[in-house]
Amino acid sequence: MSPISKTLSVPAGAEVATYAAGCFWGVEHIFRKQFQSKGLIDAKVGYAGGHTTAPTYRQVCGGDTGHAESLQVSFDPKLVSFATLTDFFFRIHDPTTLNYQGPDVGTQYRSAVFYHDDNQRDVAKRVAADVSQRIFQGKPFATVFEPIKDFYDAEEYHQLYLDKNPAGYECPTHYIRGDPNFVSNI
Repeated sequence: MSPISKTLSVPAGAEVATYAAGCFWGVEHIFRKQFQSKGLIDAKVGYAGGHTTAPTYRQVCGGDTGHAESLQVSFDPKLVSFATLTDFFFRIHDPTTLNYQGPDVGTQYRSAVFYHDDNQRDVAKRVAADVSQRIFQGKPFATVFEPIKDFYDAEEYHQLYLDKNPAGYECPTHYIRGDPNFVSNI
């Protein structure tokens, strides 16, 4: 079984996806706004893709852990597909930049799909190619596709951060590019 957040609700029949798209506060917030009541079951921010066990926010922000600020979601595949979530992921950040989003710089802000199985990897790569052509005029993506090897929940004060702090920092690159109602057919 691939690593899943210790606190993520994953009922029977649900699937899990893990993404990194810069500062995780805005990524969680925009996913919840778009997919609440549309197949999203739960979402947790945390750290994935690094070499440090149980990293802290301070350690990850220092850039030495190898972890990316990430979002892990559980979803009902009968209501929303992994392809649709992944299409949305690519459109809410700038996947063409290497290790930065807006003013946030470092490998902890990289664009990544941490896939949970080979099917997710394959779908994510097909969606990336489609979104690159459709939204980014064919510009190459810097997104990395890695098997999920770890996921550590961020500290509790990071969960639902922008709901608790409506005037809190939100990366200026986190907005929906293209038609917000578009549904991928991949």
